[in-house]
Amino acid sequence: MDKNDLIHDISKDGVDRRGFLKCMAWTGTGLVWSINGGILSSAVFGANSAAAATAELNFVQISDTHVGFNKPANQNVLGTFQETVKRINTLPKTPDFILHTGDLTHLAADEQFDTVDQVLKGAKASQVFYVPGEHDILNDKGAQYLQRFGKGTQGNGWYSFDQKGVHFIGLVNVFNDTEGGMGILGADQLDWLKKDLAGLATSTPIVVFAHIPLWEVYAQWGWGTTDGAQALALLKRFGSVTVLNGHIHQAMQKIEGNMTFHTARSTAFPQPAPGSAPKPGPMVVPAEQLRGMLGLTRVSYVETDSHLAIVDSTLA
Repeated sequence: MDKNDLIHDISKDGVDRRGFLKCMAWTGTGLVWSINGGILSSAVFGANSAAAATAELNFVQISDTHVGFNKPANQNVLGTFQETVKRINTLPKTPDFILHTGDLTHLAADEQFDTVDQVLKGAKASQVFYVPGEHDILNDKGAQYLQRFGKGTQGNGWYSFDQKGVHFIGLVNVFNDTEGGMGILGADQLDWLKKDLAGLATSTPIVVFAHIPLWEVYAQWGWGTTDGAQALALLKRFGSVTVLNGHIHQAMQKIEGNMTFHTARSTAFPQPAPGSAPKPGPMVVPAEQLRGMLGLTRVSYVETDSHLAIVDSTLA
């Protein structure tokens, strides 16, 4: 094994719902997810993934593009966003769709939403599914986001859809008036989720995506959802549940029972690890490292052991 390979089997970590496993702080700008026989695996852009070539379903997760941001952490977020789309377009197999897990824009301005739309029209994937981040609902409580990206959704933008035997659920947890506060789903959305799941067999693979983590990563920074546990309780009866989110701008993995949790890094700028700074926010790294700190994350779900086997390797 190469000395740059890191293997971590988190089935032996005993991480509880309030814990987390930080796998890689900076491993790239997006993830390719593959589903084969109901089992999900992932690889960071640039990885040679044989699984993706034969998978029943491939999709890409991107997050926190923050179009309109222009500060020292990254003065060209549009450039790194466009680079991400170029990487999507050079994948050996075109993904079935893209999931964008929020903070499309930095200030929810008209021209910023326009830019996001135009850049993603250049992706070869046939469809993009969105959920809003807190930056996408500034000033107008999400009215413009819903008009542009939320057609056909319920409430503040939640919805579900099916792809090749997998049930996808987009949840919205950013409507909290407290700055820096925890995410909130609310009673109406939880009631909708209960009804949405009611008719599904327990063998149905479930993928849930939201902006703020449904699990409590770091409450002091609002990195969690106050009523997330209620949503997770509704999902416990299913044999395979994958929960994807953004918001914290770094890759973290956790598993609890039948549930796999994964947070994606941003295409715009990193944030500090939980508790490593006085507060969260854009973190400045050397310019030569912003694009160069790319890596590989492969995640395999082993049904018989109910755990994740994670293999990280750098692209250096």
